[in-house]
Amino acid sequence: MAVLAQARADEIEQGLQAVMDHVDYVELRAPETGLVMLRGRIGGDGAAFNLGEATVTRAAVQIASGEVGIAYILGRHQQKARLSAICDALWQSKRHRDTVEQRVLAPIRTRVDGERNRQRAKTAATRVDFFTLVRGQD
Repeated sequence: MAVLAQARADEIEQGLQAVMDHVDYVELRAPETGLVMLRGRIGGDGAAFNLGEATVTRAAVQIASGEVGIAYILGRHQQKARLSAICDALWQSKRHRDTVEQRVLAPIRTRVDGERNRQRAKTAATRVDFFTLVRGQD
């Protein structure tokens, strides 16, 4: 699900089309958008406080073989939530798991890793190394 959270809806859709032409599913919970309260802590052990709200879209589907897929995504993209739930259900099926890994998740991982590596290289190019000299007056 972490990989799908970083995916674009069209990537998931193209990957699913590579897995199978048509996925038979029933929407147990049609995509719906709402708000969740984000909570935070100062220093990791301080008192919890309400940081703010975030928009979340959720969906739940059941594929023909009985597996139930559930997805929660940040934002309002209902199609991405539906496609992510379908992916979740297919991944749970032993029959489709390897294909979903190869055709849907692997290309997304490759793109995300490439973007992350480019950003790291860009950041590393601006890195400044500071060092401290010991002064004799100590």
